[in-house]
Amino acid sequence: MTDNQGEIPQANDAAPPEVRRKTPVFNLPGALVAVICLLVAVHVISTYVLSDEGYGWFIFTFGFIPLRYATPLSQQGMEWLWTPVTYSFLHGGIEHILFNGLWLMAFGAPVLRRIGTLRFTLLWCVSAAVAAFGHAFLHWGDATVLIGASGVVSALMGAACRFVFPAHGGGYHPAIGHLLPRQSILQSLSNRTVLIFTLMWLFGNLLIAFGIPLMGDVGGEVAWDAHIFGFLLGFLFFGLFDRKIVIRG
Repeated sequence: MTDNQGEIPQANDAAPPEVRRKTPVFNLPGALVAVICLLVAVHVISTYVLSDEGYGWFIFTFGFIPLRYATPLSQQGMEWLWTPVTYSFLHGGIEHILFNGLWLMAFGAPVLRRIGTLRFTLLWCVSAAVAAFGHAFLHWGDATVLIGASGVVSALMGAACRFVFPAHGGGYHPAIGHLLPRQSILQSLSNRTVLIFTLMWLFGNLLIAFGIPLMGDVGGEVAWDAHIFGFLLGFLFFGLFDRKIVIRG
């Protein structure tokens, strides 16, 4: 496991040869492994342990439903309070959870290593809520249920784009990606790697918006709007969650 101190090199963002050799690609932080295990456990219990009636109760109680926020709070239970976060731990199938899990490992690992478990948890909760309410804003009063960690994963993608790709060019390296200086929004958009990745990601979500299915779809409607709101939260506001830069002499 790597530590979560989040310290950032003073100037050089190139990995030393010995670090490149010793750092495994799949050396995931323990907290991230715990999150992925939690997602799997929630899916297994809700899908294979609960009865059909129990599953319906579970989805209603922990899934995000826009209609709740168009209904007077006095006419409903307290689900409106926690579902903007708890929906992100529910998934609609093996393909759905596998797709989100892979992206979570790719982008959640560097973000978690950089900002630590507490800030990562805060980022998860805030991005889940922003993605959910962004979706609700465009689907006000809709009775459909939103589930899945895609909005959070999108936020982690946006956050990672602010630091994992070297400013001078090149791809992400797991040994030092979390240690690189945070680039400003304009610097990130001027980074060719970040720009190409962002445009491709936006294009993929536009395809989904126009009804063209992509890998990771689970047979139902994909909340592409929640993806975009999550990504914007992570990309534009990552500085609020980032650690202060520590420079050692």
